[in-house]
Amino acid sequence: MRLVSRALTAALAAVALAAGAAHALPTAESIPGAPPGASEERLPNGWRIADGELLWSSPEPVGMGGALVEFRSGERTLGVPEATPDHRTFRLRIDRARVGPVSELQVVAGSRRLDAAGAHPAPDQRRAPVPATPPVPLPTNPVDPGVPGKYRTTSGEYALKSVRLPGYQHPVEMRATVVGPTDAPGKRPLALFLHGRHTTCYEPGTDEANIRWPCPTGQKAIPSYRGYLHDQKHLASQGYVTVSISANGVNGQDGWKADAGAQARSSLVRQHLARWAEWGAKPAKAPGAVRAMDGVDLSKVLLVGHSRGGEGVNRAALDSVYPPPRAEDGARAPVSWRIRGTVLIGPTIFGQNPTPDVPSMTVLPGCDGDMNDLQGQMYLDASRGIGRGTALHSAVYMVGANHNYFNTEWTPGQAEAPAHDDVWGDEDPVCSAGAGTRLSAKQQQTAGTTYIAAAARLFLAGDDRVRPLLDGSGRRAASAGPARVLTHAVGGNRTAAILPDTPLSVTNGRVCQQVSPRADQACIQRSEPGRSPHFAPWEYTDDEPGRNAVRADWDKPGTPVKLTPKRAFSLAGSDALALRVIVPPDISGTRLDIAVTDTSGKRVTLGQAEVDGLPGPGGTASYWARELRVPLKAAAAAGLDLKQIRSLELTPRGTSGKLWLMDAWGWRPGTPAVRPVSLPRVDVDLKTVKEGDSGTRTHRVNVRATGKGTGVIKLGVIDPNSDWSTVRTVKVQASGSVSVPITVRGNRTFDDDVHHPVVAKAVRGTVVGGAIGGVLAENDDPMPVISVDPVVDSVAEGGKLTWQVRLSAPADTYFLTRFVFRSTGGGPELSTKDVDPQWLAQLGVSADPERPLSGAELWSPILPGETSLEVSVPTIADALNEPEESLRMQLGVLQLDDSWSEGPTVTGKVRDPGQS
Repeated sequence: MRLVSRALTAALAAVALAAGAAHALPTAESIPGAPPGASEERLPNGWRIADGELLWSSPEPVGMGGALVEFRSGERTLGVPEATPDHRTFRLRIDRARVGPVSELQVVAGSRRLDAAGAHPAPDQRRAPVPATPPVPLPTNPVDPGVPGKYRTTSGEYALKSVRLPGYQHPVEMRATVVGPTDAPGKRPLALFLHGRHTTCYEPGTDEANIRWPCPTGQKAIPSYRGYLHDQKHLASQGYVTVSISANGVNGQDGWKADAGAQARSSLVRQHLARWAEWGAKPAKAPGAVRAMDGVDLSKVLLVGHSRGGEGVNRAALDSVYPPPRAEDGARAPVSWRIRGTVLIGPTIFGQNPTPDVPSMTVLPGCDGDMNDLQGQMYLDASRGIGRGTALHSAVYMVGANHNYFNTEWTPGQAEAPAHDDVWGDEDPVCSAGAGTRLSAKQQQTAGTTYIAAAARLFLAGDDRVRPLLDGSGRRAASAGPARVLTHAVGGNRTAAILPDTPLSVTNGRVCQQVSPRADQACIQRSEPGRSPHFAPWEYTDDEPGRNAVRADWDKPGTPVKLTPKRAFSLAGSDALALRVIVPPDISGTRLDIAVTDTSGKRVTLGQAEVDGLPGPGGTASYWARELRVPLKAAAAAGLDLKQIRSLELTPRGTSGKLWLMDAWGWRPGTPAVRPVSLPRVDVDLKTVKEGDSGTRTHRVNVRATGKGTGVIKLGVIDPNSDWSTVRTVKVQASGSVSVPITVRGNRTFDDDVHHPVVAKAVRGTVVGGAIGGVLAENDDPMPVISVDPVVDSVAEGGKLTWQVRLSAPADTYFLTRFVFRSTGGGPELSTKDVDPQWLAQLGVSADPERPLSGAELWSPILPGETSLEVSVPTIADALNEPEESLRMQLGVLQLDDSWSEGPTVTGKVRDPGQS
């Protein structure tokens, strides 16, 4: 993966918008790896190829949120493209990548198709409209955490000196808003909120917003940290002290970070917690807003993170138990707090490495237009088998909720800065504005407050009466209003029965691979509409062995699906058998008879369960598991040996259908105490080397384990030229390391730095912190010298002024040139009416009203391997008698530090036809 500068990649995309301009673009090129004859003209609507770049343009700006925008060929990721400043055009260098059939090109964010080919589902992918009759509401839970508490509250803000974080050029702000009780007894639990990646700066009075830091002159910082005041006030009324911290300084600088800013966000969270610890020891030093409220008990801390803030607080929880490498940590104060739980709202989890022994609640917004793949599901699924298994990990699927509205500062009509609804399109029967299932901003915020309060009450206060709202018991909170909220969970008082990742024999079904390009192995084939949060891909991989589910398809009732693990399992001590089962969206009334057989051969039918699919058209991630429970009373009464269960049977009673079984557990009520187990922590080194002048060199990347014990991880190695990955499973031991060889090829040609990624994921008995490392091969060749000479610098009207830009040597990367039109300083100056209007429009300049060209900019790239470029200004003839007109342009070249050099100035003259 080439680490081209952000300014260069954005500028190249902007240049590409000028398709057809004589000064910028060559003729259509063939696409590497595409069928013979494939060229720009055959690309799908909205796509084009120019200058060795694959480009896609959107008619509307693509929202800047937590999800990574990716180019794909079918199900294979080609790479992460760069966006123009207006986020309408995205580009990806493809000179070495294998693209494949052009008809399979896709641009996605999460799992949401952004390109025209995927904007509307094909006829066979459209789902029937959501039934007019809503489902029967779930029973109401007796205890409702959405009811406001009895305590008086106060609020305020604090702003401390900014902090420097490793790898970030500019300091990051230490700013927060606090809300807490004033009359609650004793020291109070603390809830800390962290917003996600959003635009950081805006220009008041306009719709202009961007992700930069610090904010440019004349712009204001967007106060995303104030967007959870409604949640904070509610929790404060119930006796919790709350603080919501600002992270614009991370958002504005994390674009090129391998971990998407997770470690920086963790450091920022722990920097704030360290300050609260200091203020607890010396209250007089606390800011006034903090002194005005009740004291804090840092042995009871809840972290709440939204979008990339979710991954940030997950990392902070992990770093608080398993210390990160010192060189990468921006918060080295002693840990004097204990994280009792996390709330993760529409979160990212790019590395798929949750904190196993810290309870969590993950909110999955059913209409999330940013994290559309709902990858936050991995905070549950990827936690299985890693720690003790007693921490409850809950998924809360909120039908009709989008990504942004949980934060009022991201909500139109409530935000100080420009904001938008992240749901795309107006034809979605579930998610479009006005759809019966879509929640309003206020309804979504109310429901979010209720479930955040439920997590606080369970994780901090230990009130087991709210657990049925979170653990798949099928209860609802009346205070959540019309929101339809569904839940399931892993951990807690569950014991493993069947996990398809372990050896398993299946009759009338098959063990399927959750992430696989092969149709005969994949759980959901590419030809099937829709996606599953459970099957979200890991990092850059499109093939992940050992991550499985069970799929069964039937075309007649009574076909039993029998699952027999290699070893018998125990249900002793459990009240029920709990299963997480997926059926397709908009399918209702799938009935299953559930039976178990012990090792003696005795078989007992436990009962029948019914499962409904979620509402959702083909483009949503609505293949989501529902939790089914059947009591074990019948088995006990029949004398079944619950300690030795040999097999499980699911017998569908419908005429046809399909299902996926994620796992099965013995379940009993209650919330057990959670004690983190001592596990080794794994971090992947990022090794920086010089590429060298010739030949190849093999460098060793260390995957280090610290702490205590042994564990198992998956290691993925990605080829930066093709983005193909290889995945293997390895054992790690504390104080040891695994060495991964990476080969770097040297040359004497100037190029970009190249990242050779190595990624890690926990499988069993370990945690992973720094999941992305590898080798960064730095260019060590001098930048070629650039010059400019006139080709034709004096023409009659209708002629073309032309200059040639030269490099002293070829390069393996782009050189971006910029000619800035300057004032001639006297005499007639060429105007916007003297040049080709189409050419002018491609520079982003209108011909009207007529004005001098000075101030306009003409950008052009010199392509890799080439040493020259012709830059032209096409003029037009008119019927006016005019004196000789002129222009003056100054050459600039984009430097490695994203600054522009100031090069020579050139001039050109234009005369009326017939003048000598």
